[in-house]
Amino acid sequence: MELSALLESTLSGMGYELVSWERAGRGLLRIFIDKPEGINIDDCVAVSNHLTRLFTVENVAYDRLEVSSPGLDRPLTKAVDFSRYAGQMVNVKLRVPMEKRKKFTGRLLGLENDKVSLDVDGAVILLDWNNLDSVRLKPEF
Repeated sequence: MELSALLESTLSGMGYELVSWERAGRGLLRIFIDKPEGINIDDCVAVSNHLTRLFTVENVAYDRLEVSSPGLDRPLTKAVDFSRYAGQMVNVKLRVPMEKRKKFTGRLLGLENDKVSLDVDGAVILLDWNNLDSVRLKPEF
């Protein structure tokens, strides 16, 4: 089973959402999890312990495992994130410039027909889903 699918099914069964994962240098496997009420250290410990046993059984190669919250500037990676976080401020980076810009900050309005709607200073702009490099929540205090 592909690691992404293994993580997705395992974490959802535990009541968590897989936000993202990455392999980094020296065998580090970093996994970001979330749940509606937020993540605390006990959640990270429980997931880490469970995944350590699972990876042994499934022969997943890694040297170090890191499980953590995605943070206040959580990345939006799935289509469902764009409806869940509609109304929130986001920072967007594009792969290819639009209107001579690659970076936008605005209020997320949602996702429809592969277009992300963003209110930037009162003007609604549509960004092509396939042109998104990254979208992260912008914490408001």
